[in-house]
Amino acid sequence: MDSLTQIVLGAAVGQAAIGKKVGNKAMLWGAIAGTIPDLDVLAKLFFDSVTSNELHRGFSHSILFSILMAPILGWLVSKIYKNKEADSKDWTKLMFLGLFTHSILDAFTTWGTQLFWPLDYKVAFHNIFVADPLYTVPFLVFVLIAMLYKRTNPKRRFFNNLGLYCSSFYMLLTLVLQRIAEFNFTTNLENQHLTYNQIQTRPTPLNSILWTANIETDKSFLIGYYSLLDEPDVINFTEFPKNHYLLGEAKNDPLIPRLIKLSEGWYTIESDNDKLYFNDLRFGQLGMGKDASRFVFSYELYYDQNGNLQAKERERNVKEASPMLKKLFSRVLGNK
Repeated sequence: MDSLTQIVLGAAVGQAAIGKKVGNKAMLWGAIAGTIPDLDVLAKLFFDSVTSNELHRGFSHSILFSILMAPILGWLVSKIYKNKEADSKDWTKLMFLGLFTHSILDAFTTWGTQLFWPLDYKVAFHNIFVADPLYTVPFLVFVLIAMLYKRTNPKRRFFNNLGLYCSSFYMLLTLVLQRIAEFNFTTNLENQHLTYNQIQTRPTPLNSILWTANIETDKSFLIGYYSLLDEPDVINFTEFPKNHYLLGEAKNDPLIPRLIKLSEGWYTIESDNDKLYFNDLRFGQLGMGKDASRFVFSYELYYDQNGNLQAKERERNVKEASPMLKKLFSRVLGNK
């Protein structure tokens, strides 16, 4: 999830852990703990885009990381404060919960987390976008209200818990909405006599009303959209040929299996202006349907001066965001 959401969750968890003992200091250090796992993004400063993406949400988002780091961080924080309101055990509990809940929350997104690192398996439920105002904003409001009360005031705990309950309820609700959307996708596929191997359903940016599905067939991928506000109608699926043959001899290079593993097999190969691209389909397109310019995660494949195959992540144009969001929210309302 986005940084603000992780800060809010960390602060709320910190308050729930030892807020009655240390007040707003619990929220502060809970918020800090909630941001620590995402420091793995600094890998981009030292590694290429493929390696840094492989490392993202790996060790730093694992249960093992939480277990190892919590006592160290808890001990360090206990040395900062000379009072005896909370000891190292209290701070260790706060740090563990802040680190661990960060990873749990990220597991509900499309990217998922390697909770059981060093195992390769990623836990990903695909039921919430990385930034969802309906999850974050009410949660933030309740946490801010809780901060206004003294640490011993019962209302502080009440509003903090209310934020945790509301956000958790919304998270569970998105799982239900995901199943409704997937049912409509699979029903449409059956009605249109489209055979497929697997389907992956996820929300579109910033909401849980408009859903999209990636559907794998033998030779291509289909992408469709369904809004919970749509009138009963046929879902139109856009087809994207796999084109894996375009890799040619490059398919034997060690880089390609890494990219395939990173995309979890959801990929197409695209040739455009004599350039070859590896498209990761899991995170959708920049736009929808015919208006989509390309896929969000895409790598240009090329050979360097030494004849080694390289993959460079394509940059995303932020200027395209505003018109895309307008079309997105129009589609959320059921306008096709």
